[in-house]
Amino acid sequence: MAFPELSYTTDPLRETKADALVLALPPLDHDAGALDQWPGLAPALNGVGFSGALGATVRAYAPEATSLPLIVVGTGPAPDTAALREAVGAALRTTTGFDTVAVEAPAVDDDGWRAVAEGAVLGAYRFDGYKSVAAAARASHVVIRGERPPAASALARAQAVGDAAALVKDLVHTPAEWLGPQDVADAAREALAELPVDVVVLDEKQLAADGYGGILGVGQGSDRPPRLVRLDYAPADAERHVAIVGKGITFDTGGLSLKPPAGMVGMKYDMAGAATVLAVVRAAAQLRLPVRVSGWLCLADNMPSGRATRPGDVLRILGGTTVEVLNTDAEGRLVLADGLVAASRTHPDVIIDVATLTGAISVALGSRHTGVMGSEEAVAEYLDAAESADELAWPLPLPAHMEEELDSPIADLVNAKIGDPTGGSLFAGLFLQRFVGRVSDDADAPRIPWVHLDIAGSGSTKSATGATDKGPTAATVRSLLAFVEGDAR
Repeated sequence: MAFPELSYTTDPLRETKADALVLALPPLDHDAGALDQWPGLAPALNGVGFSGALGATVRAYAPEATSLPLIVVGTGPAPDTAALREAVGAALRTTTGFDTVAVEAPAVDDDGWRAVAEGAVLGAYRFDGYKSVAAAARASHVVIRGERPPAASALARAQAVGDAAALVKDLVHTPAEWLGPQDVADAAREALAELPVDVVVLDEKQLAADGYGGILGVGQGSDRPPRLVRLDYAPADAERHVAIVGKGITFDTGGLSLKPPAGMVGMKYDMAGAATVLAVVRAAAQLRLPVRVSGWLCLADNMPSGRATRPGDVLRILGGTTVEVLNTDAEGRLVLADGLVAASRTHPDVIIDVATLTGAISVALGSRHTGVMGSEEAVAEYLDAAESADELAWPLPLPAHMEEELDSPIADLVNAKIGDPTGGSLFAGLFLQRFVGRVSDDADAPRIPWVHLDIAGSGSTKSATGATDKGPTAATVRSLLAFVEGDAR
Protein backbone atom coordinates (compact mmCIF):
# COMPACT_ATOMS: atom_id res chain seq x y z
CA MET A 1 0.00 0.00 0.00
CA ALA A 2 1.46 3.35 -1.00
CA PHE A 3 -0.10 6.62 0.06
CA PRO A 4 1.68 9.56 1.65
CA GLU A 5 2.21 10.43 5.26
CA LEU A 6 0.68 13.81 6.16
CA SER A 7 2.03 16.58 8.34
CA TYR A 8 1.14 20.21 8.87
CA THR A 9 3.08 23.44 9.22
CA THR A 10 2.32 27.08 9.82
CA ASP A 11 5.77 28.12 8.60
CA PRO A 12 5.97 29.96 5.29
CA LEU A 13 5.97 27.41 2.51
CA ARG A 14 9.27 28.69 1.14
CA GLU A 15 10.91 27.75 4.45
CA THR A 16 9.56 24.20 4.43
CA LYS A 17 12.05 21.40 4.03
CA ALA A 18 10.56 19.87 0.92
CA ASP A 19 11.71 18.68 -2.47
CA ALA A 20 8.96 20.53 -4.36
CA LEU A 21 6.11 22.95 -3.70
CA VAL A 22 2.51 22.81 -4.90
CA LEU A 23 0.33 25.93 -4.90
CA ALA A 24 -3.41 25.66 -5.56
CA LEU A 25 -4.64 28.97 -6.97
CA PRO A 26 -7.71 30.50 -8.62
CA PRO A 27 -7.33 32.59 -11.79
CA LEU A 28 -4.98 35.45 -10.98
CA ASP A 29 -7.62 38.11 -11.54
CA HIS A 30 -9.89 36.53 -8.92
CA ASP A 31 -7.56 36.80 -5.92
CA ALA A 32 -4.38 38.72 -6.60
CA GLY A 33 -3.73 38.89 -2.86
CA ALA A 34 -3.07 35.18 -2.78
CA LEU A 35 0.36 35.85 -4.23
CA ASP A 36 1.43 38.65 -1.89
CA GLN A 37 4.04 36.39 -0.30
CA TRP A 38 5.35 35.14 -3.64
CA PRO A 39 7.39 37.90 -5.36
CA GLY A 40 7.70 37.49 -9.09
CA LEU A 41 5.26 34.58 -9.30
CA ALA A 42 2.35 36.46 -10.93
CA PRO A 43 4.32 37.50 -14.02
CA ALA A 44 5.86 34.04 -14.22
CA LEU A 45 2.39 32.46 -14.25
CA ASN A 46 1.16 34.93 -16.83
CA GLY A 47 4.18 34.05 -18.92
CA VAL A 48 3.30 30.34 -19.03
CA GLY A 49 -0.40 30.99 -19.64
CA PHE A 50 -1.71 29.84 -16.26
CA SER A 51 -5.50 30.03 -16.50
CA GLY A 52 -6.50 28.94 -13.01
CA ALA A 53 -9.02 26.52 -14.52
CA LEU A 54 -9.84 23.57 -12.29
CA GLY A 55 -7.05 20.99 -12.50
CA ALA A 56 -4.89 22.97 -14.96
CA THR A 57 -1.30 22.38 -13.84
CA VAL A 58 1.87 24.27 -14.80
CA ARG A 59 5.50 24.27 -13.72
CA ALA A 60 6.60 27.79 -12.86
CA TYR A 61 10.06 29.33 -12.59
CA ALA A 62 10.08 32.16 -10.04
CA PRO A 63 13.56 32.42 -8.49
CA GLU A 64 12.60 35.49 -6.46
CA ALA A 65 9.91 33.41 -4.73
CA THR A 66 11.62 30.04 -4.28
CA SER A 67 14.53 27.97 -5.51
CA LEU A 68 12.49 24.78 -5.23
CA PRO A 69 10.57 23.21 -8.11
CA LEU A 70 7.15 24.89 -8.12
CA ILE A 71 3.95 23.30 -9.41
CA VAL A 72 0.84 25.49 -9.62
CA VAL A 73 -2.61 23.98 -10.09
CA GLY A 74 -5.84 25.82 -10.80
CA THR A 75 -8.84 25.59 -8.47
CA GLY A 76 -11.31 27.48 -10.65
CA PRO A 77 -12.64 30.94 -9.79
CA ALA A 78 -14.71 30.04 -6.70
CA PRO A 79 -13.35 26.77 -5.34
CA ASP A 80 -15.54 24.71 -3.06
CA THR A 81 -14.26 21.68 -1.15
CA ALA A 82 -14.85 19.36 -4.12
CA ALA A 83 -12.80 21.62 -6.41
CA LEU A 84 -10.00 21.90 -3.87
CA ARG A 85 -9.83 18.15 -3.41
CA GLU A 86 -9.81 17.58 -7.16
CA ALA A 87 -7.20 20.27 -7.86
CA VAL A 88 -4.74 19.22 -5.18
CA GLY A 89 -5.36 15.57 -6.02
CA ALA A 90 -4.63 16.18 -9.69
CA ALA A 91 -1.41 18.02 -8.83
CA LEU A 92 -0.14 15.25 -6.53
CA ARG A 93 -1.17 12.54 -8.98
CA THR A 94 0.81 14.09 -11.82
CA THR A 95 3.81 15.25 -9.79
CA THR A 96 6.48 12.56 -9.65
CA GLY A 97 10.11 12.25 -8.63
CA PHE A 98 9.87 14.20 -5.34
CA ASP A 99 9.82 12.41 -1.99
CA THR A 100 8.48 15.31 0.11
CA VAL A 101 6.01 17.78 -1.38
CA ALA A 102 4.66 20.83 0.43
CA VAL A 103 1.17 22.06 -0.46
CA GLU A 104 -0.65 25.34 0.12
CA ALA A 105 -3.90 26.87 -1.08
CA PRO A 106 -3.26 30.49 -0.06
CA ALA A 107 -6.62 31.81 -1.23
CA VAL A 108 -8.54 29.29 0.89
CA ASP A 109 -9.63 29.70 4.49
CA ASP A 110 -9.03 27.08 7.16
CA ASP A 111 -12.32 25.32 6.36
CA GLY A 112 -10.76 24.09 3.13
CA TRP A 113 -7.91 22.34 4.91
CA ARG A 114 -9.65 18.97 5.05
CA ALA A 115 -10.30 18.96 1.30
CA VAL A 116 -6.68 19.93 0.57
CA ALA A 117 -5.37 17.18 2.84
CA GLU A 118 -7.70 14.53 1.41
CA GLY A 119 -6.82 15.56 -2.13
CA ALA A 120 -3.14 15.14 -1.30
CA VAL A 121 -3.42 11.65 0.20
CA LEU A 122 -5.78 10.45 -2.52
CA GLY A 123 -3.78 11.92 -5.39
CA ALA A 124 -0.40 10.65 -4.26
CA TYR A 125 -1.60 7.06 -3.90
CA ARG A 126 0.11 4.64 -6.23
CA PHE A 127 -0.18 0.90 -6.82
CA ASP A 128 3.32 -0.48 -7.14
CA GLY A 129 2.02 -3.27 -9.32
CA TYR A 130 3.92 -5.81 -11.36
CA LYS A 131 5.80 -3.75 -13.94
CA SER A 132 9.38 -4.77 -14.67
CA VAL A 133 10.40 -1.12 -14.48
CA ALA A 134 8.72 0.81 -11.68
CA ALA A 135 6.84 3.96 -12.56
CA ALA A 136 8.17 7.29 -11.30
CA ALA A 137 7.39 7.58 -7.61
CA ARG A 138 4.88 10.02 -6.19
CA ALA A 139 5.36 11.81 -2.90
CA SER A 140 5.70 9.66 0.21
CA HIS A 141 5.33 12.66 2.53
CA VAL A 142 3.06 15.67 2.07
CA VAL A 143 3.32 18.80 4.21
CA ILE A 144 0.19 20.99 4.26
CA ARG A 145 0.68 24.65 5.06
CA GLY A 146 -1.95 26.82 6.75
CA GLU A 147 -2.32 29.76 9.10
CA ARG A 148 -3.50 27.74 12.11
CA PRO A 149 -2.74 24.10 12.90
CA PRO A 150 -5.73 21.77 12.75
CA ALA A 151 -6.75 19.52 15.60
CA ALA A 152 -4.82 16.28 15.80
CA SER A 153 -8.07 14.44 15.10
CA ALA A 154 -8.46 16.27 11.77
CA LEU A 155 -5.01 15.19 10.67
CA ALA A 156 -5.74 11.62 11.75
CA ARG A 157 -9.01 11.64 9.84
CA ALA A 158 -7.39 12.79 6.60
CA GLN A 159 -4.78 10.07 7.01
CA ALA A 160 -7.51 7.50 7.66
CA VAL A 161 -9.30 8.54 4.46
CA GLY A 162 -6.13 7.98 2.45
CA ASP A 163 -5.51 4.69 4.21
CA ALA A 164 -9.06 3.45 3.52
CA ALA A 165 -9.02 4.42 -0.14
CA ALA A 166 -5.59 2.85 -0.61
CA LEU A 167 -6.75 -0.41 0.96
CA VAL A 168 -9.70 -0.65 -1.42
CA LYS A 169 -7.60 0.20 -4.46
CA ASP A 170 -4.83 -2.22 -3.54
CA LEU A 171 -7.26 -5.10 -3.11
CA VAL A 172 -9.18 -4.32 -6.29
CA HIS A 173 -5.97 -3.91 -8.31
CA THR A 174 -4.69 -7.34 -7.23
CA PRO A 175 -5.20 -9.98 -9.93
CA ALA A 176 -7.81 -12.61 -9.08
CA GLU A 177 -5.22 -15.38 -9.35
CA TRP A 178 -3.78 -14.11 -6.07
CA LEU A 179 -6.96 -12.96 -4.40
CA GLY A 180 -9.56 -15.66 -3.89
CA PRO A 181 -12.10 -15.74 -1.03
CA GLN A 182 -9.63 -17.08 1.55
CA ASP A 183 -7.04 -14.54 0.45
CA VAL A 184 -9.48 -11.69 1.10
CA ALA A 185 -10.22 -13.18 4.52
CA ASP A 186 -6.49 -13.32 5.25
CA ALA A 187 -6.11 -9.71 4.08
CA ALA A 188 -8.89 -8.65 6.44
CA ARG A 189 -7.20 -10.32 9.40
CA GLU A 190 -3.91 -8.67 8.52
CA ALA A 191 -5.46 -5.22 8.01
CA LEU A 192 -7.22 -5.35 11.39
CA ALA A 193 -4.58 -7.22 13.40
CA GLU A 194 -3.71 -4.36 15.75
CA LEU A 195 -7.16 -2.81 16.00
CA PRO A 196 -10.10 -3.53 18.35
CA VAL A 197 -12.09 -5.41 15.71
CA ASP A 198 -13.32 -8.97 16.07
CA VAL A 199 -12.85 -11.04 12.90
CA VAL A 200 -14.71 -14.31 12.30
CA VAL A 201 -14.28 -16.30 9.09
CA LEU A 202 -16.87 -18.91 8.11
CA ASP A 203 -15.51 -21.56 5.74
CA GLU A 204 -17.58 -23.65 3.35
CA LYS A 205 -18.38 -26.29 5.99
CA GLN A 206 -19.64 -23.71 8.47
CA LEU A 207 -21.55 -21.89 5.73
CA ALA A 208 -23.31 -25.14 4.86
CA ALA A 209 -24.04 -25.96 8.49
CA ASP A 210 -25.52 -22.51 9.09
CA GLY A 211 -27.57 -22.38 5.89
CA TYR A 212 -25.81 -19.75 3.76
CA GLY A 213 -27.20 -21.10 0.51
CA GLY A 214 -26.62 -17.97 -1.58
CA ILE A 215 -22.89 -17.71 -0.95
CA LEU A 216 -22.44 -21.48 -1.30
CA GLY A 217 -24.47 -21.63 -4.50
CA VAL A 218 -22.48 -18.90 -6.19
CA GLY A 219 -19.13 -20.29 -5.07
CA GLN A 220 -19.68 -24.00 -5.64
CA GLY A 221 -18.35 -23.97 -9.21
CA SER A 222 -14.90 -22.79 -8.15
CA ASP A 223 -11.92 -24.72 -6.83
CA ARG A 224 -11.55 -21.86 -4.32
CA PRO A 225 -14.42 -22.27 -1.84
CA PRO A 226 -16.45 -19.30 -0.59
CA ARG A 227 -16.10 -17.47 2.70
CA LEU A 228 -18.11 -15.11 4.87
CA VAL A 229 -16.04 -12.70 6.94
CA ARG A 230 -17.75 -11.00 9.89
CA LEU A 231 -16.11 -7.88 11.31
CA ASP A 232 -17.24 -6.16 14.48
CA TYR A 233 -15.90 -2.90 15.87
CA ALA A 234 -17.94 -2.39 19.04
CA PRO A 235 -16.60 0.34 21.36
CA ALA A 236 -18.05 0.48 24.85
CA ASP A 237 -19.38 4.01 24.30
CA ALA A 238 -21.25 3.17 21.07
CA GLU A 239 -24.74 4.64 20.88
CA ARG A 240 -25.47 3.48 17.34
CA HIS A 241 -24.90 0.33 15.32
CA VAL A 242 -24.25 0.53 11.57
CA ALA A 243 -24.03 -2.78 9.70
CA ILE A 244 -22.40 -2.75 6.25
CA VAL A 245 -22.67 -5.70 3.85
CA GLY A 246 -20.32 -6.00 0.88
CA LYS A 247 -20.41 -8.03 -2.32
CA GLY A 248 -17.12 -9.88 -2.67
CA ILE A 249 -17.05 -11.78 -5.95
CA THR A 250 -13.32 -12.31 -6.33
CA PHE A 251 -13.77 -13.06 -10.02
CA ASP A 252 -16.98 -13.05 -12.02
CA THR A 253 -17.06 -15.16 -15.15
CA GLY A 254 -20.86 -15.09 -15.07
CA GLY A 255 -20.88 -18.76 -14.08
CA LEU A 256 -22.69 -21.01 -16.54
CA SER A 257 -24.43 -17.87 -17.87
CA LEU A 258 -20.97 -17.07 -19.16
CA LYS A 259 -20.00 -13.50 -19.94
CA PRO A 260 -18.54 -12.71 -23.39
CA PRO A 261 -14.74 -12.30 -23.36
CA ALA A 262 -14.83 -8.49 -23.34
CA GLY A 263 -17.34 -8.48 -20.50
CA MET A 264 -15.08 -10.66 -18.38
CA VAL A 265 -12.09 -8.33 -18.57
CA GLY A 266 -11.72 -6.41 -15.32
CA MET A 267 -14.04 -8.66 -13.31
CA LYS A 268 -11.46 -8.90 -10.55
CA TYR A 269 -13.06 -5.62 -9.41
CA ASP A 270 -16.32 -7.38 -8.51
CA MET A 271 -15.16 -7.61 -4.90
CA ALA A 272 -14.92 -3.82 -4.51
CA GLY A 273 -17.97 -3.76 -2.23
CA ALA A 274 -16.37 -6.15 0.25
CA ALA A 275 -13.11 -4.20 0.09
CA THR A 276 -15.05 -1.02 0.85
CA VAL A 277 -16.67 -2.59 3.90
CA LEU A 278 -13.29 -3.70 5.23
CA ALA A 279 -11.81 -0.24 4.68
CA VAL A 280 -14.67 1.59 6.42
CA VAL A 281 -14.65 -0.71 9.45
CA ARG A 282 -10.90 -0.25 9.73
CA ALA A 283 -11.16 3.54 9.45
CA ALA A 284 -13.83 3.63 12.16
CA ALA A 285 -11.59 1.59 14.45
CA GLN A 286 -8.49 3.66 13.66
CA LEU A 287 -10.38 6.85 14.56
CA ARG A 288 -11.95 5.23 17.64
CA LEU A 289 -15.39 6.45 16.58
CA PRO A 290 -18.13 6.01 19.21
CA VAL A 291 -20.22 3.93 16.82
CA ARG A 292 -20.49 0.16 16.51
CA VAL A 293 -19.68 -0.79 12.93
CA SER A 294 -20.10 -4.37 11.81
CA GLY A 295 -19.05 -5.62 8.41
CA TRP A 296 -20.11 -8.63 6.38
CA LEU A 297 -17.82 -9.63 3.50
CA CYS A 298 -19.70 -12.07 1.26
CA LEU A 299 -16.92 -13.78 -0.71
CA ALA A 300 -17.21 -16.21 -3.61
CA ASP A 301 -15.57 -17.03 -6.93
CA ASN A 302 -18.22 -17.23 -9.68
CA MET A 303 -16.81 -19.89 -11.98
CA PRO A 304 -18.28 -22.44 -14.44
CA SER A 305 -17.65 -26.13 -13.84
CA GLY A 306 -19.49 -29.43 -13.46
CA ARG A 307 -20.28 -28.37 -9.89
CA ALA A 308 -21.60 -24.90 -10.74
CA THR A 309 -25.15 -23.75 -10.12
CA ARG A 310 -27.24 -24.17 -13.28
CA PRO A 311 -29.89 -21.77 -14.59
CA GLY A 312 -33.14 -23.10 -13.16
CA ASP A 313 -31.60 -24.39 -9.93
CA VAL A 314 -33.12 -23.28 -6.63
CA LEU A 315 -31.00 -21.95 -3.77
CA ARG A 316 -32.17 -21.63 -0.18
CA ILE A 317 -30.95 -18.34 1.33
CA LEU A 318 -30.10 -18.01 5.02
CA GLY A 319 -33.43 -17.94 6.85
CA GLY A 320 -35.21 -20.18 4.35
CA THR A 321 -36.26 -17.98 1.42
CA THR A 322 -35.85 -19.89 -1.85
CA VAL A 323 -34.58 -18.35 -5.08
CA GLU A 324 -34.85 -19.77 -8.58
CA VAL A 325 -31.62 -18.83 -10.32
CA LEU A 326 -32.51 -17.82 -13.86
CA ASN A 327 -29.19 -16.11 -14.53
CA THR A 328 -25.99 -17.22 -12.79
CA ASP A 329 -24.46 -13.86 -13.77
CA ALA A 330 -26.89 -12.15 -11.38
CA GLU A 331 -24.87 -13.63 -8.54
CA GLY A 332 -24.05 -10.60 -6.41
CA ARG A 333 -27.59 -10.29 -5.10
CA LEU A 334 -27.47 -13.95 -4.02
CA VAL A 335 -24.42 -13.53 -1.79
CA LEU A 336 -25.72 -10.19 -0.50
CA ALA A 337 -29.04 -11.85 0.41
CA ASP A 338 -27.23 -14.12 2.87
CA GLY A 339 -25.28 -11.15 4.22
CA LEU A 340 -28.37 -8.99 4.68
CA VAL A 341 -30.16 -11.74 6.62
CA ALA A 342 -27.11 -12.33 8.80
CA ALA A 343 -26.66 -8.60 9.48
CA SER A 344 -30.38 -8.24 10.25
CA ARG A 345 -30.14 -10.84 12.99
CA THR A 346 -27.92 -8.45 14.98
CA HIS A 347 -30.71 -5.81 14.88
CA PRO A 348 -28.53 -2.83 13.91
CA ASP A 349 -29.91 0.70 13.68
CA VAL A 350 -29.27 0.74 9.94
CA ILE A 351 -27.98 -1.66 7.28
CA ILE A 352 -26.06 -0.51 4.21
CA ASP A 353 -25.02 -2.79 1.40
CA VAL A 354 -22.46 -1.80 -1.19
CA ALA A 355 -21.89 -3.70 -4.41
CA THR A 356 -20.73 -3.57 -8.01
CA LEU A 357 -24.15 -4.99 -8.71
CA THR A 358 -25.66 -4.13 -12.09
CA GLY A 359 -24.47 -2.99 -15.48
CA ALA A 360 -27.83 -1.26 -15.73
CA ILE A 361 -26.72 1.35 -13.18
CA SER A 362 -24.10 2.62 -15.63
CA VAL A 363 -26.73 2.91 -18.33
CA ALA A 364 -28.92 4.91 -15.96
CA LEU A 365 -26.35 7.11 -14.19
CA GLY A 366 -23.08 6.92 -16.08
CA SER A 367 -19.72 6.22 -14.51
CA ARG A 368 -19.50 8.72 -11.65
CA HIS A 369 -22.79 8.62 -9.74
CA THR A 370 -23.52 5.87 -7.24
CA GLY A 371 -27.09 4.59 -7.38
CA VAL A 372 -28.86 4.78 -4.01
CA MET A 373 -32.02 2.90 -3.03
CA GLY A 374 -33.69 1.88 0.21
CA SER A 375 -35.64 3.30 3.13
CA GLU A 376 -36.58 6.94 2.62
CA GLU A 377 -35.02 8.42 5.76
CA ALA A 378 -31.89 6.28 5.62
CA VAL A 379 -31.38 7.12 1.95
CA ALA A 380 -31.74 10.84 2.75
CA GLU A 381 -29.16 10.51 5.51
CA TYR A 382 -26.73 8.76 3.18
CA LEU A 383 -27.23 11.39 0.45
CA ASP A 384 -26.45 14.12 3.00
CA ALA A 385 -23.29 12.25 3.97
CA ALA A 386 -22.31 11.88 0.31
CA GLU A 387 -22.82 15.59 -0.25
CA SER A 388 -20.65 16.42 2.76
CA ALA A 389 -17.96 14.10 1.36
CA ASP A 390 -18.28 15.53 -2.18
CA GLU A 391 -19.12 12.14 -3.69
CA LEU A 392 -21.73 11.92 -6.43
CA ALA A 393 -24.82 9.86 -5.60
CA TRP A 394 -28.35 9.72 -6.95
CA PRO A 395 -31.55 8.29 -5.42
CA LEU A 396 -33.56 5.74 -7.38
CA PRO A 397 -37.01 4.30 -6.64
CA LEU A 398 -38.09 0.81 -5.61
CA PRO A 399 -41.35 0.66 -7.58
CA ALA A 400 -44.11 -1.42 -6.03
CA HIS A 401 -45.48 -2.26 -9.48
CA MET A 402 -42.30 -4.24 -10.23
CA GLU A 403 -42.71 -6.54 -7.22
CA GLU A 404 -44.66 -9.12 -9.22
CA GLU A 405 -41.66 -9.55 -11.52
CA LEU A 406 -39.83 -11.21 -8.60
CA ASP A 407 -42.32 -14.08 -8.49
CA SER A 408 -41.20 -17.60 -9.39
CA PRO A 409 -43.55 -20.50 -10.25
CA ILE A 410 -41.43 -22.93 -8.20
CA ALA A 411 -39.67 -20.82 -5.55
CA ASP A 412 -40.22 -17.68 -3.50
CA LEU A 413 -38.29 -15.44 -5.90
CA VAL A 414 -36.39 -15.34 -9.16
CA ASN A 415 -33.01 -13.64 -9.24
CA ALA A 416 -33.26 -12.02 -12.69
CA LYS A 417 -35.51 -10.82 -15.49
CA ILE A 418 -34.76 -12.80 -18.61
CA GLY A 419 -35.17 -11.01 -21.92
CA ASP A 420 -36.23 -7.73 -20.30
CA PRO A 421 -33.45 -5.20 -19.72
CA THR A 422 -35.72 -2.46 -18.33
CA GLY A 423 -35.21 -1.33 -14.75
CA GLY A 424 -32.49 -3.87 -14.02
CA SER A 425 -31.01 -1.92 -11.13
CA LEU A 426 -34.43 -1.38 -9.58
CA PHE A 427 -35.24 -5.08 -9.88
CA ALA A 428 -32.02 -5.90 -8.04
CA GLY A 429 -32.87 -3.40 -5.30
CA LEU A 430 -36.34 -4.89 -4.88
CA PHE A 431 -34.79 -8.36 -4.65
CA LEU A 432 -32.40 -7.26 -1.90
CA GLN A 433 -35.17 -5.49 0.01
CA ARG A 434 -36.83 -8.87 0.62
CA PHE A 435 -33.87 -9.92 2.80
CA VAL A 436 -33.74 -6.91 5.10
CA GLY A 437 -35.02 -8.00 8.50
CA ARG A 438 -37.20 -6.44 11.15
CA VAL A 439 -36.10 -4.12 13.93
CA SER A 440 -37.16 -6.80 16.42
CA ASP A 441 -38.20 -10.44 16.36
CA ASP A 442 -41.85 -9.37 16.17
CA ALA A 443 -43.18 -10.36 12.74
CA ASP A 444 -45.19 -7.13 12.58
CA ALA A 445 -42.23 -4.86 13.41
CA PRO A 446 -41.04 -2.47 10.69
CA ARG A 447 -38.02 -3.34 8.59
CA ILE A 448 -34.59 -2.15 9.68
CA PRO A 449 -33.67 1.10 7.90
CA TRP A 450 -31.63 0.10 4.86
CA VAL A 451 -29.56 1.67 2.08
CA HIS A 452 -28.44 -0.10 -1.09
CA LEU A 453 -25.43 1.37 -2.94
CA ASP A 454 -24.81 0.20 -6.50
CA ILE A 455 -21.22 1.15 -7.42
CA ALA A 456 -20.96 -0.85 -10.66
CA GLY A 457 -20.49 2.44 -12.50
CA SER A 458 -18.73 4.60 -9.93
CA GLY A 459 -16.41 1.92 -8.55
CA SER A 460 -13.99 2.07 -11.46
CA THR A 461 -12.99 4.62 -14.07
CA LYS A 462 -11.52 4.22 -17.54
CA SER A 463 -9.55 7.45 -17.39
CA ALA A 464 -7.66 9.39 -14.75
CA THR A 465 -9.44 12.40 -13.31
CA GLY A 466 -8.74 14.65 -10.34
CA ALA A 467 -7.15 12.63 -7.56
CA THR A 468 -8.06 9.29 -9.13
CA ASP A 469 -6.02 7.15 -11.49
CA LYS A 470 -7.53 4.93 -14.14
CA GLY A 471 -8.97 1.89 -12.39
CA PRO A 472 -10.60 1.49 -8.95
CA THR A 473 -11.95 4.68 -7.40
CA ALA A 474 -12.79 3.62 -3.81
CA ALA A 475 -16.24 5.14 -4.41
CA THR A 476 -18.45 5.58 -1.31
CA VAL A 477 -15.58 5.15 1.18
CA ARG A 478 -15.63 8.83 2.18
CA SER A 479 -19.43 8.96 2.20
CA LEU A 480 -19.76 5.85 4.35
CA LEU A 481 -17.20 7.19 6.80
CA ALA A 482 -19.15 10.47 7.00
CA PHE A 483 -22.36 8.47 7.50
CA VAL A 484 -20.81 6.47 10.33
CA GLU A 485 -19.39 9.59 11.95
CA GLY A 486 -22.72 11.36 11.73
CA ASP A 487 -21.31 14.35 9.85
CA ALA A 488 -24.62 14.63 8.03
CA ARG A 489 -26.82 14.57 11.14
